[in-house]
Amino acid sequence: MKHIKTVAPERATGLRALFYHWVRGQYGGVIPGVFQVLAVDLGVAGPAGALYRHLQLRKASPLSRLQREMLATVVNGKVGGAP
Repeated sequence: MKHIKTVAPERATGLRALFYHWVRGQYGGVIPGVFQVLAVDLGVAGPAGALYRHLQLRKASPLSRLQREMLATVVNGKVGGAP
Protein backbone atom coordinates (compact mmCIF):
# COMPACT_ATOMS: atom_id res chain seq x y z
CA MET A 1 0.00 0.00 0.00
CA LYS A 2 1.37 3.41 -0.95
CA HIS A 3 1.00 6.45 1.24
CA ILE A 4 1.04 10.14 0.45
CA LYS A 5 4.16 11.72 1.88
CA THR A 6 3.50 14.36 4.55
CA VAL A 7 5.44 16.43 7.05
CA ALA A 8 4.04 16.13 10.56
CA PRO A 9 3.82 19.51 12.33
CA GLU A 10 5.80 18.25 15.32
CA ARG A 11 8.66 17.16 13.01
CA ALA A 12 8.87 20.35 10.95
CA THR A 13 12.11 22.33 11.05
CA GLY A 14 13.49 25.39 9.28
CA LEU A 15 11.26 26.86 6.58
CA ARG A 16 8.63 24.19 7.14
CA ALA A 17 8.33 25.19 10.81
CA LEU A 18 7.86 28.82 9.72
CA PHE A 19 5.30 27.68 7.14
CA TYR A 20 3.35 25.83 9.83
CA HIS A 21 3.54 28.83 12.16
CA TRP A 22 1.96 30.96 9.40
CA VAL A 23 -0.68 28.30 8.63
CA ARG A 24 -1.67 28.07 12.31
CA GLY A 25 -2.15 31.84 12.37
CA GLN A 26 -4.30 31.74 9.25
CA TYR A 27 -6.44 28.76 10.25
CA GLY A 28 -7.26 29.33 13.90
CA GLY A 29 -4.37 27.40 15.42
CA VAL A 30 -4.76 24.19 13.41
CA ILE A 31 -2.94 22.86 10.37
CA PRO A 32 -5.38 21.48 7.79
CA GLY A 33 -4.36 18.11 6.38
CA VAL A 34 -3.76 19.50 2.91
CA PHE A 35 -0.98 21.71 4.28
CA GLN A 36 0.77 18.66 5.74
CA VAL A 37 0.90 17.33 2.18
CA LEU A 38 2.02 20.68 0.75
CA ALA A 39 4.85 21.00 3.27
CA VAL A 40 6.71 18.21 1.46
CA ASP A 41 7.43 20.62 -1.44
CA LEU A 42 7.28 24.25 -0.37
CA GLY A 43 7.66 25.35 -4.00
CA VAL A 44 4.09 24.29 -4.68
CA ALA A 45 2.70 25.23 -1.26
CA GLY A 46 1.92 28.85 -2.21
CA PRO A 47 0.07 28.17 -5.48
CA ALA A 48 -1.66 25.08 -4.11
CA GLY A 49 -2.63 26.94 -0.95
CA ALA A 50 -4.18 29.64 -3.11
CA LEU A 51 -6.15 26.97 -4.97
CA TYR A 52 -7.25 25.44 -1.65
CA ARG A 53 -8.48 28.82 -0.41
CA HIS A 54 -10.23 29.42 -3.75
CA LEU A 55 -12.06 26.10 -3.73
CA GLN A 56 -12.62 25.47 -0.04
CA LEU A 57 -12.84 28.73 1.87
CA ARG A 58 -14.56 31.42 -0.17
CA LYS A 59 -18.32 31.84 -0.07
CA ALA A 60 -18.68 31.74 -3.85
CA SER A 61 -16.68 28.51 -4.27
CA PRO A 62 -17.35 26.68 -7.54
CA LEU A 63 -17.71 23.51 -5.46
CA SER A 64 -20.86 22.72 -3.53
CA ARG A 65 -20.63 22.32 0.23
CA LEU A 66 -21.00 18.56 -0.21
CA GLN A 67 -18.15 18.47 -2.75
CA ARG A 68 -15.92 20.50 -0.41
CA GLU A 69 -16.67 18.11 2.46
CA MET A 70 -15.92 15.10 0.27
CA LEU A 71 -12.59 16.60 -0.82
CA ALA A 72 -11.65 17.43 2.77
CA THR A 73 -12.57 13.90 3.88
CA VAL A 74 -10.36 12.30 1.25
CA VAL A 75 -7.38 14.54 2.01
CA ASN A 76 -7.71 14.06 5.76
CA GLY A 77 -7.96 10.32 5.30
CA LYS A 78 -4.78 10.33 3.23
CA VAL A 79 -2.81 12.20 5.88
CA GLY A 80 -4.11 10.13 8.77
CA GLY A 81 -7.05 12.11 10.13
CA ALA A 82 -8.17 15.48 11.37
CA PRO A 83 -7.92 18.35 11.39
